[in-house]
Amino acid sequence: MSAHAPSGPVDPADAKVAPKPALRRYHAARWDESLIFEQSTPGQRGVLPPALDAGIAESVGDATASLPPALRRQKPPALPELGQQAVLRHYLRLSQENLGADLNIDVGQGTCTMKYSPKVNDQLIRSHKLARLHPGQHDDTTQGVLEILWRMEKMLAEISGMDRVTLQPGAGSAAIWTNVAMIRAYHASRGESHRDQVITTIFSHPSNAACAKTAGYEVITLYPDADGYPDLEALKAAVSDRTAALLITNPEDTGIFNPRIKEFVDVVHSVGGLACYDQANANGILGITRARDAGFDLCHFNLHKTFSTPHACGGPAAGACGVTGALAPFLPSPTVEFDGERYFLDHDRPESIGKVRPYTGVAPNIVRAYSWIMSLGAEGLREVAEIAVLNNNYLLTEMLKIPGVSAPYAKGKRRIEQVRYSWEELAGETGVHSEDIGLRAADYGVHYWTSHHPYLVPEPATLEPTESYSKADLDEYVAIMRAVAEEARTDPETVRTAPHRSSVHRNREAALDDPNVWAVTWRAYRRKVLDAS
Repeated sequence: MSAHAPSGPVDPADAKVAPKPALRRYHAARWDESLIFEQSTPGQRGVLPPALDAGIAESVGDATASLPPALRRQKPPALPELGQQAVLRHYLRLSQENLGADLNIDVGQGTCTMKYSPKVNDQLIRSHKLARLHPGQHDDTTQGVLEILWRMEKMLAEISGMDRVTLQPGAGSAAIWTNVAMIRAYHASRGESHRDQVITTIFSHPSNAACAKTAGYEVITLYPDADGYPDLEALKAAVSDRTAALLITNPEDTGIFNPRIKEFVDVVHSVGGLACYDQANANGILGITRARDAGFDLCHFNLHKTFSTPHACGGPAAGACGVTGALAPFLPSPTVEFDGERYFLDHDRPESIGKVRPYTGVAPNIVRAYSWIMSLGAEGLREVAEIAVLNNNYLLTEMLKIPGVSAPYAKGKRRIEQVRYSWEELAGETGVHSEDIGLRAADYGVHYWTSHHPYLVPEPATLEPTESYSKADLDEYVAIMRAVAEEARTDPETVRTAPHRSSVHRNREAALDDPNVWAVTWRAYRRKVLDAS
C-alpha cells in the first residue's frame, strides 16, 4: 500500500477514473522483436511428445515408406527451437504492434467492409467436428459439413436470386476469375469464341478488369458521367458482337448506386453478351435488391466482407459465385448435391470449367458466414443493410462539415455503404496530402485508406462504416479527421512526417519494388540481409 493512501473511507468523487480526453491518447507498442528463427536455441522444446512403445511403433510403421525417395527429406526441417513461454511472448509482442479490427474504429478500411466478426463463430470452427475433418475424406464421413455447404449455397442463391451457387473460390478475386472462366466456357459452348471483349467501369473493383485481362479478353473501361454514374451512352457505343460480358460493381466504390442498372444489363443482352454483378459492395443492399432482379446472369459475393468472416490479414478469404440455370453446367467441379437422403460431391460434370482451387472451398470461413446468416435470418440481413446505409450517410453528413473535404459526384444525394471523399481543397491550401492524413490517423489509433488506383478522385479517402459501428464510434472517427485537418493548417510538418506513435515510422517503399532484397524465407533472409550462407 502506498504511504500516501488514505486511511479512512474514500469519497466516491475522488475515486472516479479520469475522463477520456477529447482525442484518445494512443501509442503503439514497439518491441524491436527479432525473428523467431533468430531466437532459436538448440534443444529447447515447447512440447515433448510421448515416445511410442515398440509394439505401437511397429504397428504404425514408417509413414514415409510409401513416398518416392526424391520426395523424402534427407534431414529434418530447420525449424526454430523455443520453449512455450518464448513462443507465447514472441507472438503476443507482434500482436501488440498491429492495429487490427478488434482494436480500432475500422471505418477507414474503405471498400474492404471491415465489420465485426462474432467470436462465437470462431469457437464453432475450432470444434473438433470441423477442425479435424480432412477434405479428402469420403463423402459418407463428411455429411455434416457437406450439409452446411449445400444449405449455404441455397441461402446465397435466395439472397442473390440466382439458381445455383458455388463456394469453391478462395477469395473475391478468385470468384471474379471463376465467373470470367464460366463466361468464356458459355460462349465457347455456343460457338461464339469470337467474343473477346469485356466491359467494366473505372469505379468497379480493379479485379474485374484484371481477371478479364488475365483470361485474354480486351478490356473496355467506362468512365462516369457528370453525376458519377457509369455512362449509359458510352456503354451503348461500346457493345458489339465481340462483347462477352459486362462486369460491374453496384454500388460502385464511390458508394453511388446506379438506379438504371437494368438498362445496362439490357444493353449488353441486346448484343448477346452476359451481365456479371460484382456484389462485393452488397453490405448496403442485402434483402433490398438482388442481382437477378436486374437481370444479371452471374454474380459474386465476398464472404470475408459482406458476410462477416474475418479478412485475416488478407486471407484466408472466401468467395461465392451465383449463376442462372443457363450457366449452371459450367460451375466448378465438384458441386455439392443432395439426393434426398445423403449429400455428395458430383465430379461428373462434362461442361464444368474444372477446379478453381483444391477441394470445395474455405470451410472455416463458410461455416462462419453460415452461422452469421443463420443468427440474423432474412429480417436481420435487411436490418444490417439499413443500419449500414444509415451509418454511412450520418458519417457523410459529419465529414462534410470539416473544412477542406468534399464528396465528388452526386452532390446532395445519399450514398449506400461507403463514400470516396476528396481532400483536394485541403491539399491545395496546406500541401498536406491524403496519404499524409492516413499516416497521421495511425497516431490516433485508427485506420484510413485512400483508394485503389487510378486516383480518379483527387486526394481520395474511402470510408465505410458498415453496421458494426455505433454513433459514438463514428463521432470519434470524425473528431480525429477534424483534428488532423486542423493540424494540417496549423502544424503541417507534424502531419507530413507522421506517424509518430506507431510501432514502425515509415516503410522503405523503394525496397518493395526491388526483388533483390525480398526475403520471404529464413534462408533468403540469411543470404540477403544477414549476408550468411
